[in-house]
Amino acid sequence: QVQLVESGGGLVQAGGSLRLSCAASGNIFSIGTMGWYRQAPGKQRELVATITSGGNTDYTDSVKGRFTISRDNAKNTVYLQMNSLKPEDTAVYYCNAKHRATSLINYWGQGTQVTVSS
Repeated sequence: QVQLVESGGGLVQAGGSLRLSCAASGNIFSIGTMGWYRQAPGKQRELVATITSGGNTDYTDSVKGRFTISRDNAKNTVYLQMNSLKPEDTAVYYCNAKHRATSLINYWGQGTQVTVSS
């Protein structure tokens, strides 16, 4: 089993920045790709960014150029640096880790609230 604990959410004005962290523990050697998802009220959970164990990254179009995902394998932690935040970025952000052997096995954090005021 893998446990994921997020931190770093909060309230920020539009144009501001936040950095989310996600610390993994447990059977960390089973972790492959990690990522961040978000879910706004009344909307489905959507993928924000992913990073493979080798450091390859991918982003949803709406955050490209504003968000940066990174990973410190020595600390078993993944980060999401969010700059130029917009009110539409308001959501609960969830950390995700996929099993190294199969993406069908997913681990989730409890979520952290990000609120961007206009």
